Amino acid sequence: MDRTLHIGLLGFGMAGRVFHAPIISVLPGLMLSMIRAGRPESIALAKASYPEAEVVTDDAAILQDNRIDLIIVATTNDTHFALAKAALEAGKNVVVEKPFTITSEQADELIELAHKQNKLLAVYQNRRWDSDFKTLQKLIQSEMLGRLVEYEAHFDRFRPIPASSTWKEEDQPGTGILYDLGSHLIDQALTLFGTPEELYADLRTQRSGGQIIDSFDLTLYYKSGLKAILKAGMLVKQPGPRFILSGDKGSFVKYGLDVQEAALKQGLSPANTANWGKEPEEIWGKLDTEVQGQHLVGKIQSETGDYRGFYENVRDAILGIAELEVKPEQARNTIRLIELAMQSSYEKCRLSFQ
Repeated sequence: MDRTLHIGLLGFGMAGRVFHAPIISVLPGLMLSMIRAGRPESIALAKASYPEAEVVTDDAAILQDNRIDLIIVATTNDTHFALAKAALEAGKNVVVEKPFTITSEQADELIELAHKQNKLLAVYQNRRWDSDFKTLQKLIQSEMLGRLVEYEAHFDRFRPIPASSTWKEEDQPGTGILYDLGSHLIDQALTLFGTPEELYADLRTQRSGGQIIDSFDLTLYYKSGLKAILKAGMLVKQPGPRFILSGDKGSFVKYGLDVQEAALKQGLSPANTANWGKEPEEIWGKLDTEVQGQHLVGKIQSETGDYRGFYENVRDAILGIAELEVKPEQARNTIRLIELAMQSSYEKCRLSFQ
């Protein structure tokens, strides 16, 4: 790399600590130069983990530093808009942790500001670089299932008791499973199929004492006849399939989660882990279809997942040698779908995407 981009990371909670800093730190052409951390334990961990980075306790120190080329907003959901706006106004390129914003109106304002400032604005939709999703993309492009009629995606967990020590379980703007895990499922569906014609949603609070939406069932309807079903819940002890694809030639079923998150939570990184992002054979998806009159049944080897792909693309887009993959307009449509899902559930009706 002829030029190194200096990065300022706002937030060193789980998002910053697990998903952003370890990936940035192993990529050529990127330098994690500043970290804003708040809690004493986070400050100590940031200093120990990234001694080359300056650790500060206020946002302004990063926003006003002339060395910084790119600011990552990895803070609580309700602060994404204000911090991203401040970073753009300071003349920085910006990556925002998902969900992009709370409202589509906020997203539109940030997109307009980024154009005005001639700065990159992207949203961290890292699940596009999951092994299972990359496998789905390749399978759909191959048309081995024929005409796709139904797509079902799950992101389920079993957390029956709401945690008392996290903002994610508090009733405030931008919390709840639809903003959290729904941001991933919606982005993946929009990446595969584009925006739907209509949608219907059922949002619920299922856990005793829960303050947030902790279960959703969202269906997207497309002009082609395709139905995309997106589901997530906090009371799913026995996980079902992660993905189910059905076409007029066959089906594909995939269990298990991409392995990268678990590895990152264990303190591993692509720099010190062999076969990074490769799924074990026991969770490869199963294909049952017909191709040119032949009945095919068997496992499909998962593609290799690699979250480095997101930041490699951001780096190259800033340098002007690649087109940005996660465009803010796409992330805006994800937020718009979340708004419409909440309206649909409240009104108990099917809505047009607009």
